[in-house]
Amino acid sequence: MRGWARDLALGARFALAGGRSGWTRTALTAFGVGLGVVVLLLATAVPNVLTTLDARGENREPSCMNDYVACYETEPGADTLLYLQEFTEYHGTEVRGALLQPEAGASSTATPPPGVDAFPAPGEMLVSPALGRLLDSEEGALLAERLDHEPVGTIGDEGLVGPADLFYYAGADHLELVPEGAVMRVDEFGRDWADEELNAPLLLLVSVICVALLMPVAVFVATAVRLGGERRDRRLAALRLVGADAMTTRRIAAGEALVGALAGLLLGCLGFLPLRELLGGVTVSGSSVFPSDIAPSGALVALILLGVPGSAVAVTLFALRGVAIEPLGVVRRAPSRRRRLAWRLLPVLLGPAMLVPLAGSFTTGDDLALAQAVVGMVLLLVGVTLLLPWMVERLVGRLRGGPLSWQLAIRRLQLSGGPAARAVSGITVAVAGATALYMLFSGVRAEETQETGRDPDAYQVEVLGYELDRAEDQRFAGEIEAVPGVTEAFSLAVGWGEILREDAGTVGDPATQVVVGDCATLSLLAEIGDCANGDSFLVRAPEDAEYDTVQPGDRLYLGDRPSESGGHWTVPDSAREVPLPDDEQFSAYASGVFATPAALDAAVLGDAETRALVRIDPAAGRDVIERIRNVAWAYESRPSVWEVTSEDVSSQFRNIQLGLLVGACGVLLLIGASMVVTTLEQLRERRRLLSVLVAFGTRRSTLGASVLWQTAIPVTLGLALASGVGLGLGALLMTMVHLPVSGWLAFLPMAAAGGGLIAFVTLVSLPFLWRLMRPDGLRTE
Repeated sequence: MRGWARDLALGARFALAGGRSGWTRTALTAFGVGLGVVVLLLATAVPNVLTTLDARGENREPSCMNDYVACYETEPGADTLLYLQEFTEYHGTEVRGALLQPEAGASSTATPPPGVDAFPAPGEMLVSPALGRLLDSEEGALLAERLDHEPVGTIGDEGLVGPADLFYYAGADHLELVPEGAVMRVDEFGRDWADEELNAPLLLLVSVICVALLMPVAVFVATAVRLGGERRDRRLAALRLVGADAMTTRRIAAGEALVGALAGLLLGCLGFLPLRELLGGVTVSGSSVFPSDIAPSGALVALILLGVPGSAVAVTLFALRGVAIEPLGVVRRAPSRRRRLAWRLLPVLLGPAMLVPLAGSFTTGDDLALAQAVVGMVLLLVGVTLLLPWMVERLVGRLRGGPLSWQLAIRRLQLSGGPAARAVSGITVAVAGATALYMLFSGVRAEETQETGRDPDAYQVEVLGYELDRAEDQRFAGEIEAVPGVTEAFSLAVGWGEILREDAGTVGDPATQVVVGDCATLSLLAEIGDCANGDSFLVRAPEDAEYDTVQPGDRLYLGDRPSESGGHWTVPDSAREVPLPDDEQFSAYASGVFATPAALDAAVLGDAETRALVRIDPAAGRDVIERIRNVAWAYESRPSVWEVTSEDVSSQFRNIQLGLLVGACGVLLLIGASMVVTTLEQLRERRRLLSVLVAFGTRRSTLGASVLWQTAIPVTLGLALASGVGLGLGALLMTMVHLPVSGWLAFLPMAAAGGGLIAFVTLVSLPFLWRLMRPDGLRTE
C-alpha cells in the first residue's frame, strides 16, 4: 500500500508540475470528466425532482380527496371552507386555480392552502409569480380579461409546483355545496396520491431512455481520462530509463489520471451548482422545477465521488495492460499485435442472449425481468465500443493507395487507430441507443395514441357547456360565432332518453342518446345524406350493432327522471337509419337518435349538454381560441373549450416524451463538447508531426483533408455499426412488449444527427489545426 501511495503521489506530482504540457493535459482531462460529472449529477437528481414535483402537487390538493365522500359529508365549522377547482388553458399552457370561501366568514379559523398566509376576499386573488408577470404583460391581456379578479398578492414557493407554475387562488362568496358536485368542503390540505403504475411498454421505454442517455456519458468519462496518452507513454519510458519497473510506471500513469479525474470531479460539482440555478429558469412545455428541488441523492453522489476516481485508475491500468514501456521507448510505436475478436464478441452475444428470453413476457412489476433487460441493453451497447477499434484496425489494414491526404490518414490510423476509435465511441453508443429508442418510441406512441376520429379540417374548436338554462343555451353559440376570427359555429344539444316499452316490464331498458341539431351540424357527425328540417335519424355505432337500440315508434322519456323539466317524445316512424363513424373523440356519442329542431324541441331534453363545433379562419392567429375561452368563461358552469386534433396521446407518454427531450438535449451537448475536447487533444499530440510536414512543404489543404479523413473513417464505421446494433436492439425490445416490429429506417435521422455533429466538431477544430501547422512548432527545450 505504501508503494501504491508513493507511485500515485509521484504521478500526481507529474500532472501538477509537468509544465505547460502537463497542465494542458490535466486541464483537458478535468474538463472532459467535469462535463460527465455534471450530467451524472443531473441524472441522480431526477428521482428527487420527480418525487418533489409529486409532493408539491399533493400538498396543495384538499385532503378530503383521499376519500371523496368526505368532501361532501364533512360537517361545516369555523375551520372549514368551500373549495372549487378551476382550470383553463392559455396559448397551449395550463392555468389552474381554485375559488376559496371560508364558511365562518371573518371569524374563520380555516387553514389557508400552502404558500398562502390569508384568504383572498371576494373579487381578489393571489397569483403565482409567473402568472402575475403574464397578467401584467401585453401577451397576457386576454388572460387578464378572463381572470378578472384583482391580484392582491403572490403565492409562496411552497404552494407551487415550479417557478413557471401558472396558478391562482381567488376569493368567493357564492359557492354552495351540492352532493357529488364540483364544490367541496375542505378542512385541511394535503392529498396522498396513489402512484400510477406504468404499463410494460412505457416502463421499458423509460429504462431504454436511461440506458441510452447515460451510456454515452460513461463512455466519455472513460475516454477523457486517457487524453494525452502518447506523451505520457514517452515520459514513462524515461522513468524506466532511471530505474522504475513496469508496474511502477503504470501506477504513476494512474496517479496522473487520478489528478485529472479528481479535478474534473471538483469542476463538475462546482459547475452543477450554477447550472442548477440556470435550469430553474428553464420552462419546457409549461413544466419547470425549483433549483432547490434539483438535489442529487446522497447515496448516488457518494457512488459518483468514489466511482469516477476509481474508474480513472482502473481504465488507465487496463489501457496499459498491452503496452510494453521500455527504457528506450514504447513498443506501441512498432507494429502491434492485432486485436482479438473473440472476447469483444462476448458482450455482443450475451446482451441478446439476456433479452431474447424476455420476448413476449416482459411485464410491469417484475423487477428481475427489468434488471435483466437493463443489463442486456448495457452489454450490447458496451459491445459496440469494443467492436469499433477492431473494425477500424481491420479496415484500415487493408487500404492502400489513393491521394496523399488519404495515405497520410490511413497510415496514421494503421499506426494508432485506438485514439481515433475512442474519439467517436461516445457518438457510436449514442446513435445505437437512440436508434433502438426511436424504434421503441414509435411503437409505444402508436399504442399510447388513440385516433379521435375527428377531422380538424371540418371544425377546429369544440365547446362543451354544462347546466346551461334555456336562455343561456339560446345565446351560447351566437356569442361564440360573434368572436372575431370565427367563421361559423354549429350548435347542438346532447341528452339521454329512457325507452318506455310496455313489453319491457320496466322503464329505462334500454337508454339511448338523443342529439338535436340542424342538418348542417348533424352532417358533421354522421353520414345522414339528404336532410330537411323536421327529419330524424336512427344512428347505429359499429360497436353497438349487437345491442337492442332505439327503434321507430319507441316512446322516450327525455331528461333526468327526478326533474320535471323533461318530457316524452315518440320516435317518428319516418326516422331513417344511418351509420355513425368510429368517432372516439365524442365519448358521449353512441347509438341513438339524431333529430332536427322541427322534429324535436331541444327544451324537451331537460338538462342536456350544449355543444358548439367552431370553424375559425386560419389567418386569424392563435388569439381566436383564447377569445372563445373568454366567452365560455363568462358562464358560471365554465364550459370546456379545446382544439380539435385527429389523435390523442396519453399523459404518461407525453411526460416521458418531455423527459426524453430534456435528456437528449443535455447528452447531445455533452457529446459535442466531449468530441471537441478529444479532437483538440489529438491535434495537440500531433503538433510536432504537423510542423515537420509543413516545414517540408506539405500543403495545408492536404493536411487538413488528412485530418478530416482520420475522423470520417472511424465515424462512418461507427455509424454503420451503431445503426445495425440499434435496429437489432430495437426489434428485440419491441418483441418483449408485444409491439409489431417496425421503424426499420429509424437509423437515418440518428445517423444524420451523428454525422452532423461530427461535421460541426471538425469545423470547430479547424482554427486550432491551422495554428498548429506552422514550422515554429519544431522548437523544443
